[in-house]
Amino acid sequence: MSTNDLIVSFGEMLIDFVPTVSGVSLAEAPGFLKAPGGAPANVAIAVTKLGGKAAFIGKLGDDEFGRMLAGILDQNGVCVDGIKFDQGARTALAFVTLRNDGEREFMFYRNPSADMLLTVDELNLKMIKSAKVFHYGSISLIVEPCRSAHLKAMEVAKEAGALLSYDPNLRLPLWPSEKEAREKIMSIWEKADLIKVSDNELEFLTGKEVSDKTAMSLWHPNLKLLLVTLGEKGCSYYTKNFHGNVPGFKVKTIDTTGAGDSFVGSLLCKLVKDGSILTDEAKLKEVLKYACACGAITTTKKGAIPALPTDPEVQTLMKS
Repeated sequence: MSTNDLIVSFGEMLIDFVPTVSGVSLAEAPGFLKAPGGAPANVAIAVTKLGGKAAFIGKLGDDEFGRMLAGILDQNGVCVDGIKFDQGARTALAFVTLRNDGEREFMFYRNPSADMLLTVDELNLKMIKSAKVFHYGSISLIVEPCRSAHLKAMEVAKEAGALLSYDPNLRLPLWPSEKEAREKIMSIWEKADLIKVSDNELEFLTGKEVSDKTAMSLWHPNLKLLLVTLGEKGCSYYTKNFHGNVPGFKVKTIDTTGAGDSFVGSLLCKLVKDGSILTDEAKLKEVLKYACACGAITTTKKGAIPALPTDPEVQTLMKS
């Protein structure tokens, strides 16, 4: 067992503005609450809230929001040595409305935002090389120079022996077209050791309905684990030697933001402590049950980061 259990998360951190009233369109919202977000940052905090070690690499605006976000990571025990601040670009903003069914609609302000401007030269290579798991999404692939920084970071992490964890986290409004989203998301597919997609993302990437066969059409020889999250129905898992399902937990859902990130963070947290999870089905099922509980708890509060659970909260739900 190495003493290094560092999970490095790469990508965007932004501020979600969430309407004070649920179930209305953005135009109808009487007011907004600011909630820190951005999937890779959520994953980093999900890890530290469960007692793991995490660091975040990305770029924020040198503005009040950017400093606030870096502060939130720091307060939550995430190492912030990989963060750069851009003096010419603002921190990204997203206005997110929750429809009555708890699903989300997005409107983004990035023109360009600081996270899109991270360059290869600004990467904290020492931190990347010390990662046991390197986790990322696809939003950082949309434009240069961030795309090149993302590819370089993956390469350095892989060479240093890190496990590469990929959650595409599809946000179609940010992509120039569906075709480009699909192509760029798939362009780094075969590099990942672990991939998590939602049922909607699986349908988007394959053009087919969710099934074991559809999921396995995305399998590649270097992959160790493919996960398909199914919302409240739990998740399906696929490895070289076995596949199956883990049921979800029934909770009162208020906001699904961050549920997938909470799921991933908890899985990575367990994985750095015990790599045999990937080859031992009984262990994997136990860990995925835990991850589903984390995801479920995250949907019971507004905003991602404030809703990310601690281990005692997860144990309580699992016992109930």
